[in-house]
Amino acid sequence: MNTQATHEKYKRLLDVAKTLQTVVTAVAHPCDESSLSGAVDAAQLGLIKPILVGPKGKIEAVAKQFKLDIAGYELVDAPHSHAAAAKAVELVRAGKAEALMKGSLHTDELMAEVVKKDTGLRTARRISHCFVLDVPGHADALIISDAAVNIAPTLEDKVDIVQNAIDLARALRAPEVRVAILSAMETVNPKVPSTIEAAALCKMADRGQITGGILDGPLALDNAISPEAAEIKKIVSPVAGRANVLIVPDLEAGNMLAKSLSFLAGADAAGIVLGAKVPVILTSRADTVVARLASCAVAVFVAQARRENAAKAIA
Repeated sequence: MNTQATHEKYKRLLDVAKTLQTVVTAVAHPCDESSLSGAVDAAQLGLIKPILVGPKGKIEAVAKQFKLDIAGYELVDAPHSHAAAAKAVELVRAGKAEALMKGSLHTDELMAEVVKKDTGLRTARRISHCFVLDVPGHADALIISDAAVNIAPTLEDKVDIVQNAIDLARALRAPEVRVAILSAMETVNPKVPSTIEAAALCKMADRGQITGGILDGPLALDNAISPEAAEIKKIVSPVAGRANVLIVPDLEAGNMLAKSLSFLAGADAAGIVLGAKVPVILTSRADTVVARLASCAVAVFVAQARRENAAKAIA
């Protein structure tokens, strides 16, 4: 592995994010070292302004134990993790925060509050997750979706999954968004449903039902990201061999792809949930410090893009 290349794309991401407006972020139940230090580190870089939501005594005890200075941050008391998730979502709904961040609670517990019909943060768009991976030795950051929320998405679901990923790439200021709809092969095969759906998604993009990116599919992983593989297979398209967004057939495929890149190729994976009223920062205890900060940086870019779009809409 070329260690010089490690984290270089994340470092560029962080450098730009630090120049953007700080995002007030409701952090749900930051009651262990990983989640609380992640919020504090991001705040010290000027990425977020955290509102710490959870059992006040427990958060203060963790801060004291690990020598984390939280004196300058608002602390909203909530008795347990479920209440913290509900209160953090409530703060967002009240306009007091423009991002949500997972602390030391299960993802399902936080997302249950996000997707609640009357009190959650749903929009007309389906909620989906994107990994933003910094793969050493690969020229571009790779967005993979959906590997964490939608288990077996339908074609209708995939329209929103693709659009969310495109919107993320544009928020991250990618000069061109090249979307590969992945399958096990690059030809349409009636016996393989993902190839049919890939072809349909590409035609929907042709008809303006998906906007902002260039789509191609079905593509196998090799000819989606390797110019040599695309050339050998004689696939001529602006996406083949150059994709920076990878849409997987289902959660299992996406999860295995993302973890393979992380554990076999040394990639770091930032995580963000889109399709809600605000970006939701999902971090894991297994994340490196760089990956946790990158997840916050991604949310900063998304929040900035939303502000700019809202300003355009008013104008």
